[in-house]
Amino acid sequence: MTTSTYTVVGMTCEHCVRSVSEEVGAIPGVSDLNVDLATGSLSVTTDAEPVADDAVREAVAEAGYQVA
Repeated sequence: MTTSTYTVVGMTCEHCVRSVSEEVGAIPGVSDLNVDLATGSLSVTTDAEPVADDAVREAVAEAGYQVA
């Protein structure tokens, strides 16, 4: 199990959290994730190898936000 942490900028509400969670959660290999609105922290856990940073950045961008 591997966990990677990112900072997402631009989130202002729970809808933002749900959007990021939905997009990042759809990445193959992601087994768990946690988005903290107050800090902008995004923790992504995988069962095997870590997910590529580019895949996470693209998923966050698809939700309408950016990884710092």
